[in-house]
Amino acid sequence: MSAQHRFTIAAVPADGVGTEVVDATRTALAELARRGPQPFEITWREFDWGSHYYAEHGRMMPEDGLDRLREMDAIFFGAVGWPTVPDHVSLWGLRLAICQGFDQWANIRPVRFLPGVRSPLRGTQGAQGRALDWVVIRENSEGEYAGLGGRNLSGRGPGHEVAVQSALFTETGCERIARYAFDLARTRERPKVTGVTKSNAQQYGMVLWDEVFDRVAEEYPDVEAERVLVDAMAARFVLQPESLSVVVASNLHADILSDLGSALAGSLGVAASANLNPERRHPSMFEPVHGSAPDIAGQGVADPIGAFGSAALMLEHLGLPAAAAALEAAIAETTGAGVLTPDLGGNATTDEVTKALVDRL
Repeated sequence: MSAQHRFTIAAVPADGVGTEVVDATRTALAELARRGPQPFEITWREFDWGSHYYAEHGRMMPEDGLDRLREMDAIFFGAVGWPTVPDHVSLWGLRLAICQGFDQWANIRPVRFLPGVRSPLRGTQGAQGRALDWVVIRENSEGEYAGLGGRNLSGRGPGHEVAVQSALFTETGCERIARYAFDLARTRERPKVTGVTKSNAQQYGMVLWDEVFDRVAEEYPDVEAERVLVDAMAARFVLQPESLSVVVASNLHADILSDLGSALAGSLGVAASANLNPERRHPSMFEPVHGSAPDIAGQGVADPIGAFGSAALMLEHLGLPAAAAALEAAIAETTGAGVLTPDLGGNATTDEVTKALVDRL
């Protein structure tokens, strides 16, 4: 086995069902490494951070957490959040700390309609009868989640405090995510990019976004480009999903739209994502979108499909496209065979879905 096919991956299961789906993914990747089309080897490094760590130490991860992750080839993340810790504390203390600390500015969220999974949409076939398939590109480093602002004037007494939350849009940030979207569109069957903003109401940052998007689009005459307001885009996700290929939007808008897309595909449980530092100056992080799901944690029924899809994105990023394709094929064969967890209308457990997928590798 060549040295470039040996990887050290950080496992950060964190909270709730994160532990369950990370364990399932490690089982699947071990089998794929043994029997798949591309040999590879993963050495896992364990990082027991999250809300339980917060309960003991008053922080979601240690002060030197980023330094300990820095030398990893990639990070595989479970989910963050637990009722005993305020959501803004858990998110900013772990997941966003990693994303911003490592400048993982491109968040890739495919929306795939899997066989055997019932969608709330009436029809899930696009042109020539192909299943709907698009990807949301989320600017992941600034925008509405830049963390700028504060709370003041509480000294005036109850009912008089003021909170200011500022969205940050830089020309550099807008340009690099737009360019990433156009480059990705060139690799797809339909080379098209839809830029999404709310520039009619947000006349500064999002007008800058639109101007940069238009300028970048001129450099890609082979890629169809359009701009759509976010409210109209939400409607199009439901009414004209066949018109979509690559959708690029700000941190908040793409977060919401990608969750809508995954719900239309059947469940947030099938949603995969990658937080990329495309320049590879820092490790990238891969995670399912579904969250920690405290209501079902520990019951063994968490859907591992989103985590498996995230692992496929990780393999692609690590230079193992054949292994990634094999994993994607096994996902489709598993759902197509009706092996589904309760979120998809089935009665299979996490372990049963994992075993079914492993058998299909």
